Amino acid sequence: MATITSHGAAGVVTGSCHLLEIEGGARILIDCGMFQGPEQNQNDGPFAFDPGEIDYLLVTHAHLDHVGRIPKLLKEGFTGIICATEATRDLAEIILLDSAKIMREDYETTYKKAQRRGKEEDVQLPLYDEDDLEAAFDLVWKYPEYDNPLKLREGLTVTYRNAGHILGSAFIEISYLERGVEQTIVFSGDIGNDNDMVMPDLSKCLQANTLYVESTYGDRNHKSVEETISEFKRIIIETLNDWGNVLIPSFAVERTQEILCLLKEMHDRKELPQCEIFLDSPMATRATEVYNNYSELLSQKCQDYKERDGTVFDFEGLTFTPEAEASKAINDVDRRAIIIAGSGMCTGGRILHHFKHRLWNRKNAVIFVGYQVVGTLGRQMVDGARWVKIYREEILVRASIHTVNGFSAHADQSAIVEWASQIKDLNRIFLIHGEEDKQVILRSVLENVLEQKVHIVKPGEVIYL
Repeated sequence: MATITSHGAAGVVTGSCHLLEIEGGARILIDCGMFQGPEQNQNDGPFAFDPGEIDYLLVTHAHLDHVGRIPKLLKEGFTGIICATEATRDLAEIILLDSAKIMREDYETTYKKAQRRGKEEDVQLPLYDEDDLEAAFDLVWKYPEYDNPLKLREGLTVTYRNAGHILGSAFIEISYLERGVEQTIVFSGDIGNDNDMVMPDLSKCLQANTLYVESTYGDRNHKSVEETISEFKRIIIETLNDWGNVLIPSFAVERTQEILCLLKEMHDRKELPQCEIFLDSPMATRATEVYNNYSELLSQKCQDYKERDGTVFDFEGLTFTPEAEASKAINDVDRRAIIIAGSGMCTGGRILHHFKHRLWNRKNAVIFVGYQVVGTLGRQMVDGARWVKIYREEILVRASIHTVNGFSAHADQSAIVEWASQIKDLNRIFLIHGEEDKQVILRSVLENVLEQKVHIVKPGEVIYL
C-alpha cells in the first residue's frame, strides 16, 4: 500500500516537502522547500528520511518555500532525478542563488559579531553555498511539458498541468499501478487565480483518486481584480499629478511582472501621467528576462505585447537599474518617479535605500502589493508606524501608505472549491500548505459542497492510500 508523509507545509504554509512511497516501487519527493517565518529553524535540522533513498524529486514551481532546500537535499545524499518544467528550473536558479547570497551575508555578519565575543564556534553555517547549487543543477533533470505524460518507470507516470500560479508552475498528477489497478494522486502545489494579468488560467484537473491541495487563502475570497486595478491606478495617478513619487516594494517573481504589465497597459492607454519608472532590483530584472523568454506560457495579453513590441514588459519610460551606481542615481529624480524595488516585505534590499530618502515627504506614496508578515518593516508601516528605523536611523513616515490586497498568485476559497469540484473519481482530499485556522474553514466548506470527508494533514503524519 502506498503512503504519503508530509515533512513540511503541514499545518503551516512553508517548507513544502511530501514523500510518496509506492509499495515495491519508487520513493518520490514532491517539492523540497525552505521553512520561512516562525518555522525557519526547522531548516537546520536533518531530514526525517534518508535523502539517498529518494528516486525522484518532483518540483511544482520555483518559489523558495518549494525549492529552497534542494541543495541541502544533495548535501545529505540525494542523487536521484529532478523533474520540473524548464521555466521552473531557470527561475529556481535565480531564486536559489539569491538565497545563497543572503545566507552568506547573514553568516558573515553574525560571525563577525560572535568573533568579538569569542563565540564564533556557536554560529550556524549556511544551509548551502554556490558550489552546492552548482552540484544541484549538475544532476539529471527531466523537463515535462504541460499535459504530456512523462514515464518515469514501468507503471509510473507523471503529468504536469499549468497551475496558473507563477511562470512554469504546475500541479502534478502521479499515476501508478497498485495490484494491477491504476491509482492517481494529484499534488496541487500552489494554484493560481483566473484573473491574473500575466499568467493564463489554471488548468482543470479532470480525474484523480486522491488530492493534496493547498489552502493558503482557504478562509477568504480575494478582492475583485477590477477593484484592485482601479485602486492601484488611482493612487498612481493622484500621486504623480501631485508631483510626488510612488514606491512599490515588490516580490521579484510574478508580482513585479504583474505591476510592469499593468503600468504598460496604463502607458498604452495614456492613463499614466508623464513620469520615470525604475525597476530597481537585480533579481527582479533577471526574473523578468526569464518571463520574457517564456512568453508563450504567459497570458494572451502578454503574448500580444511580445508580438507587437518584441518584448512583453518593456515600454517607453521604464528603466532597469541592476547596477548599484544606476540605483543610487535614482536619488537625482526628485519628483514623478515610480520605483519598484525589493524586498517585498522590506526586510532588506534596495527599497530601504529609497525609503530612507523619500518616506519623510508627504507628497510621496508607498503601495504594498503583497502580504506583510508580522515583525517586518513592511508590517510596521501597514500598521501605521509614525517612525521606522532604517540603517540605524529613525525616519519619520510622512508618505501615504496604501495596501492593495487584490494582487495574489494564490487561488482563494471559491476558486479552490470550484477547481476541486470538477475532479471526477475523487474520494480522498487532504489539506496542506496553510495555517490550521484557515484549513478548518476550508474543510467545512469543501465537506458541505462535495459531501465527503476532508482531512487536515499534520506534520510527519503517515497517510495510507
